Amino acid sequence: MPEVDTITAPPAFHRSVVSYVRRSPRMTQSQKAWLGAYRDRWVIEVTRGDLATSVGPQPFLDLAAVFGRRAPLIIEVGSGHGETLVAAAQERPGLDFLGFEVFEASIAATLGKIAAAGLDNVRLVAADAVSGLTHLVPDHTVAELWVFFPDPWPKQRHHKRRLVSPAFADLAARKLVPGGIARLATDWEAYAQVIDQVFGHDDCFELIGRARFSGRPVTKFELRGKTAGRPIHDVAYKIREPA
Repeated sequence: MPEVDTITAPPAFHRSVVSYVRRSPRMTQSQKAWLGAYRDRWVIEVTRGDLATSVGPQPFLDLAAVFGRRAPLIIEVGSGHGETLVAAAQERPGLDFLGFEVFEASIAATLGKIAAAGLDNVRLVAADAVSGLTHLVPDHTVAELWVFFPDPWPKQRHHKRRLVSPAFADLAARKLVPGGIARLATDWEAYAQVIDQVFGHDDCFELIGRARFSGRPVTKFELRGKTAGRPIHDVAYKIREPA
């Protein structure tokens, strides 16, 4: 792993709109209990930006201090209720995992899963991943970046809200280590084409696979797509290493 330095983050990564709509579902009593019991232990507190879910400029995280060790880092964008994040952390205890999620109920549910599994190699940030990656994560420190079933925003007028864009690919390339991997999955054909266009035309990346990622458990998002008869598209793009 590269050395991790606590330095000032680069200029802000600007987006005119966010790639999600923040809803505030009522939390269950269990979720409230998990949030109260475990937030201080596994949720990283950050300086907020202009929006409640954004991260403002601040020093990069000292990842060795955050996790208490130096290990390869996996980041999941939109970690939801933690099904994938927690399962992967259980299977790969030698790696560290960081999840970005904007919904408090989802953060709480993930905390409950982390506690039940007895894990200490998972941390969460309750914020938008784009601003979080920009201001919190040092460059060239991420072994893998996971984006599974992002909101497809199927309506034409909402396409500007899609997470995957050339700017996002540039951000991913900056954060991944040489040889690092971006894994993406979607059940929307049109969005799969956008992913291929964006990452496939970025000189920093090379396509290394389209097989289903074995480290991704079947979640409700995948089941929803299959039930609707939509095929699941998995892709993996690797950062090109210097010649």
